[in-house]
Amino acid sequence: MKDKLVIVESPTKAKTIGKILGEDFSVVSSMGHLIDLPKKKLGVDIEKDFTPEYVTIAGRQKILDALKKESKGKKTIFVATDPDREGEAIGWHIKNRLFKNKKFLRVIFHEITPAAVSEAFKNPRDFDQNMIEAQASRRILDRIVGYFLSPLLWKKIARGLSAGRVQSVALRLIAERERQINNFISQEYWEIHAELGKATSTFSAKLEKIEDKKAEIKNKEEADRLVEDIKNKQFAVSEIKKTEKKRYPSAPFITSTLQQESFNKLRFNATKTMIIAQQLYEGIDIGQDNPAGLITYMRTDSTRVAPEAIKEVRGHIDKNFGKKYLPQTPNVYKVKKLAQEAHEAIRPTLISRSPENLKEFLSRDQYKLYELIYNRFVASQMTPAEYLVTSVDINAARYLFVASGSELIFDGFMAVYNKNNDDEENTKEKKNVIPPLEKGEILALIQLIPSQHFTKPPPRFSDGSLVKALEEDGIGRPSTYAPIIQTLILRDYIRRLKGYFYPTELGIKVCDLLVEYFPKIMDVNFTALMEEELDEVEEGRLNRLKVLQDFYAPFKTSLDFAQTHIKKEVIKTSEVCDKCGKPMIIKWGRKGKFLSCSDYPKCKNSKSITSGVKCPEPACGGELIERRSRRGFFYGCSNYPKCKFTSRTLPQEKEG
Repeated sequence: MKDKLVIVESPTKAKTIGKILGEDFSVVSSMGHLIDLPKKKLGVDIEKDFTPEYVTIAGRQKILDALKKESKGKKTIFVATDPDREGEAIGWHIKNRLFKNKKFLRVIFHEITPAAVSEAFKNPRDFDQNMIEAQASRRILDRIVGYFLSPLLWKKIARGLSAGRVQSVALRLIAERERQINNFISQEYWEIHAELGKATSTFSAKLEKIEDKKAEIKNKEEADRLVEDIKNKQFAVSEIKKTEKKRYPSAPFITSTLQQESFNKLRFNATKTMIIAQQLYEGIDIGQDNPAGLITYMRTDSTRVAPEAIKEVRGHIDKNFGKKYLPQTPNVYKVKKLAQEAHEAIRPTLISRSPENLKEFLSRDQYKLYELIYNRFVASQMTPAEYLVTSVDINAARYLFVASGSELIFDGFMAVYNKNNDDEENTKEKKNVIPPLEKGEILALIQLIPSQHFTKPPPRFSDGSLVKALEEDGIGRPSTYAPIIQTLILRDYIRRLKGYFYPTELGIKVCDLLVEYFPKIMDVNFTALMEEELDEVEEGRLNRLKVLQDFYAPFKTSLDFAQTHIKKEVIKTSEVCDKCGKPMIIKWGRKGKFLSCSDYPKCKNSKSITSGVKCPEPACGGELIERRSRRGFFYGCSNYPKCKFTSRTLPQEKEG
């Protein structure tokens, strides 16, 4: 008789945990949140201490009914939802809605393994009220911002738009970076390298100084003049420096670093990374119908590693690599302020499950991400790599050339996790092999190579660099990085081109409006402070009501000002309505901007705005129009369905 009920979020997790717990437990899934604030009204009583009104999410009553039915005859109900604010809230709301009079216990584990799950069920706890308060605070703040700001965007720009407390600040980062790129004025500069030889060896040295001043060469004429002057000079070694440099391994992954490295190494966007990581955490069938959680919980900001996992990985390093690769004591990594210390870093649950051993059970992408997590964890407990760095000063009369070379003398952690491939400067140094030299030695000049360069604007944000910026600025938390990006894309405030983000015209309009009327909401430092305060609510150091009151008072002042001063933006065009003759104006809709008659609603004529680019199909004569589908934006012919030409980019566009 199954007299114990266990509630988790997902069917996969339910299957894995059910196999571990055995016949006495019935394990069911809630399919995520079941209770939330109402969708079509504020749902927060601001006058009564910001009291939230919780309702069953549309379409979820059947799940609640099924949970209630499943609970009949059960002596104890366990909530084994994820070990974070959201997981705590999911269980708490289910308890309050269905099971007020039943024995209800919370179990927490950070990896889905027999040992971790069994230990958690031996030591259940009550619900953490501080975590629930923190989750409620965040939800209320986000609802207040979204509920009151969205109508202002409708009034100014277009109906159907929305704003978010954290997402809008992320949008500002992307929009401001785009402005930096557009306003950047590239400057020409030149470098001069000397190819020098000794016997059969050659190496490169760069011109660094002219008469003890930094060499700054601005144009070709200046570079050519210097080359003419230098080519007849004698090159003599004036100083040789040899130093040993250690390169230390990085900490095991936390959510943000996993998303960054997954983009950099695998080209996975943040959402894809988290979906695959969730699959690895919740359980993969590794043969004989035996699902197993392969990694620890993937939403974490802590680099802490359990002592037993440290012991296991050190044994693995000793056995497979030898003593030289094993530090005398375990490597310990700095944990950032207010990180959830109860959480662990992202690591494999069992080091004996190597990526190669599991390859047949994993999809291609699961294997790639698991291998990345596995190797990063093993490397984090290995000795540093060691380099011999050689720097040579070479004088040619009043000119100083410098040659640098780097030689790997011990690979250390790089035997497992080769970060060197990502380091452009190190790669250049490694390729520049400097032969044995002596002070005063005269070198043969083989050739002087002047090269033209231009200063570059800052790059657009990628999934990796945006997550890094959000984390460094204190915006969002591990569970929010991927949803922030996804939300901005879905709203068409930003788009992704070859992995890099740029703001749309609509995104810039929304950003500028919010910055003008709500500078505090759009301020990076203010948003970071709010995140810290929510963390302090979770730690029990700050009262939820005070956080909400302190936020709402200045917000209400800005809101009142905006509501009385914002006016509808009307963008006139030179086109006239072909039905009534009135001017056509630009409006925004769910599928982007379009032309609408200025006499709307009397005249409801509207039409798409073409790109001005002719359809490439022979004898078509149409123009390409931007359209939107479930897969994103594309360009289609204005003569559709007669012409079915489509393209992800305009024919003359170059992706970059």
